[in-house]
Amino acid sequence: MDMTESLSPALDSVADPISGKGLIASGRAAEPRFDNGTVSVVIDVTGLSGDARSKLEASVKQALIAVPGVETVRVAMTAEKRGRKIIAIGSGKGGVGKSTLSANLAVALKRMGKKVGLVDADIYGPSQSRLLSTEGMRPTAQGQKMDPVISPFGVPMLSMAQLVRPGQAIAWRGPMAGNALGQLVDAEWGDVDLLLLDLPPGTGDVQLTMVQKFKPAGAIIVSTPQDLALIDATRAIDFFNQSQVPIIGMIENMAGYACPHCGEVSDPFGQGGAQAAAVSMQLPFLGRVPLDIGIRTASDAGRPPAAEEGDTVFAPFAQKIADWLNPAKPASF
Repeated sequence: MDMTESLSPALDSVADPISGKGLIASGRAAEPRFDNGTVSVVIDVTGLSGDARSKLEASVKQALIAVPGVETVRVAMTAEKRGRKIIAIGSGKGGVGKSTLSANLAVALKRMGKKVGLVDADIYGPSQSRLLSTEGMRPTAQGQKMDPVISPFGVPMLSMAQLVRPGQAIAWRGPMAGNALGQLVDAEWGDVDLLLLDLPPGTGDVQLTMVQKFKPAGAIIVSTPQDLALIDATRAIDFFNQSQVPIIGMIENMAGYACPHCGEVSDPFGQGGAQAAAVSMQLPFLGRVPLDIGIRTASDAGRPPAAEEGDTVFAPFAQKIADWLNPAKPASF
């Protein structure tokens, strides 16, 4: 009997982790080859995490070694190079709400059906584990690459906060911080095709590593309306312009506070500064996020407001980003 008649059904008895079909039926594997007791099979592992790849390889070997006459099983795994796009979310200044915005944008994009992941690139002051309720979760590793943790909101993410003790100071020089960023971005992201990078303040080593090694598709600049924040935001914009990274637009955070008692709106950080700066620099202005205690308390509690039904604050930003990434549907700013 031709060994293929036994080997192919055995290989196809192993389910594709994504479609659930047999490996051959799904196109995940080619017909196995048999030579002098050895079976060789090539499996396309595109879109699978490192853990899923290891489990699939073990299942294939187990299924094929059980076929009479098989002495050795050799599995070769290949993967198509994915055109994963990176969007950097930055500011020239700390304390403008960039991390809160990044977490909520990731959740809002996920709710839109996007295959999005998040890297907390603020090596020295990571906060995404708190914002996305992944504190205490540790990434696993397959070989030299980490597998991201999955937040309760379905967003895979990685942060230095998951790799050090709570409260531990990270006193690293620039090259070490740059290497850490590389480990986070080069993780096994599976089918993620859009990666958000929550950058630290400023234009230092982490930002340089990011643009030189990973070249983002675009950048979003976050600023409060006050003049000091806008001065620093302008520096961040100049950095991305020099690096030839397109600016998707500016977002004005902490823009206007509505008194919960009388409803009167005040502007403790000023009004319209980011929009005026965007106009003067001929950049798209994406909109405003109000100074709302509900956003702050929900985020601190690890419950991003973007995860709630009826979110009207962050969903519009996510849609504009999606439109920017899809030239067939130009965004209207």
